[in-house]
Amino acid sequence: MPAQKIDPREFLKRLPLFNDVTQAELDQIAAATTEFHVPRGAVIFRRGEPCRGFHTVIFGQVKLGFVSADGDEKVVEIIGAGQSFGEALMFMQRPYIVTAQALADSLLLHIGSQAVFDELDRNPRFARRMLAGLSRRLHGLISDVEAYALRSASQRVIGYLLREGPCENGDRLTLPVSKRMIASRLSLTPEHFSRVLHDLVQGGMISVDKRDVTILDTEKLRGYQG
Repeated sequence: MPAQKIDPREFLKRLPLFNDVTQAELDQIAAATTEFHVPRGAVIFRRGEPCRGFHTVIFGQVKLGFVSADGDEKVVEIIGAGQSFGEALMFMQRPYIVTAQALADSLLLHIGSQAVFDELDRNPRFARRMLAGLSRRLHGLISDVEAYALRSASQRVIGYLLREGPCENGDRLTLPVSKRMIASRLSLTPEHFSRVLHDLVQGGMISVDKRDVTILDTEKLRGYQG
């Protein structure tokens, strides 16, 4: 039995980007929206393919990354439910610079570029929200570059753990993706990432059971961040 299709308007109107559009405008955007059910491991688009809009995730998880000349994968970003990707390249009308792959069975909406451009012409508030979203993405990328250039491996890993989950003593978080993928996201080798986790365990700051990490000493972890 095929999966039941959703009404894209019901999801789009809950996104901050489309909060202030009228019903008629929402109908026009929804008409240019395509629903994709993507199984785990499937490629959504590849680096170099044309970008004709942007995607938003209803449920699931998407990895954005590329393979370096020596064959190593670099994970640029992991996109979850309620997040979007591809807006900047849509505006630049450039091909994708990363490959997108589903990390879990996912449901995506693809919003066509012409519908977005038409809405930008009609609605200044929509333009401001789009710019705000792009600015947040840029700020995040700059923060990543700063972390890779100026912070130690331990500081990167601790920063990731403190951002991803609850931070009080005794709190537990489950790593959302594999340790190898997190290492790539932090610009570390898997071996280096594992050594950092081992050192944090030996220092009494965390305990690790497969992908479950328990925070044992929040004060000491934060002290490493400087």
